[in-house]
Amino acid sequence: MNQISSTPSLIASVSQSHGDIRGVLSFARPRKAKPVVHGPASNGVEPEQQIELDEHTVSIGDMREIADTLSIDREGFELLRHTTAVDDLYDDGAVDTRYLPQIEALLRRRFDADRVVVFDATRRSDDGEGAANRDGRRGPARRAHVDYTEKSGPRRVADILGVAEAERLAASGARVIQVNVWRPIRGPVLRAPLALSDASSVRPDDLIATDRVTADRVGEIYHLAHAPSQRWYYAPRMTRDEVILIKGWDSLDDGRAKFTPHSAFELPDAGHTAPPRESIEVRTLVIIE
Repeated sequence: MNQISSTPSLIASVSQSHGDIRGVLSFARPRKAKPVVHGPASNGVEPEQQIELDEHTVSIGDMREIADTLSIDREGFELLRHTTAVDDLYDDGAVDTRYLPQIEALLRRRFDADRVVVFDATRRSDDGEGAANRDGRRGPARRAHVDYTEKSGPRRVADILGVAEAERLAASGARVIQVNVWRPIRGPVLRAPLALSDASSVRPDDLIATDRVTADRVGEIYHLAHAPSQRWYYAPRMTRDEVILIKGWDSLDDGRAKFTPHSAFELPDAGHTAPPRESIEVRTLVIIE
């Protein structure tokens, strides 16, 4: 499912299997009032929250052991080998003119898409200050969440493409998939890696709609309530020549994965001397007419 012409699927030989580990993740506690978070943070720290959280220690499997069988339509994510010739991913000009077109080409091949529209690129670091972006510094997101919901997914499509084009695509039966492409800026990642939940193990009742308030709009995301049935994975020692595709929303509603919860977490054996995790994520709309 995850083969890409001229871009081979990731093989576990990139790093030896590490097996399951135990990690602590932050989950939302269900409550009567709708949760609200304020962001994005401009100083690398967590945004203001009006949400009750619980920490749970969960088993997190080695994604490399199943990399060749992962499907973004079943588990909601894929791990791929994909190199970039952009040496400095902190260079906004190089990201705009060279890196983003590479991501567009990757997703066009992967999905045989008619169009790929990039609408955001965000860097993150857990160095205490956060990674620099045009709109401020960002640290890793440390709550289990999904970037879009049943309501906000279509609304975001209309925001980006315009209401008329969004309506045309919906009327024509076109498929629109919101896909994030997550890459380490430097590797291997030795602390604060990304954990992803197998979408097929997440029940609809586990997803808690949350208002996300920013300076210019109120969006909606899902936070995740903990359930023992959820299965979690990460890619040990991930390098900058690898990417994770993460499905945030899908216009199709036919039983395939639609939302993929994810969160940064602390490796249990990460030492204080491990370098900060630095990453870049590109948010896109993949359009298949």
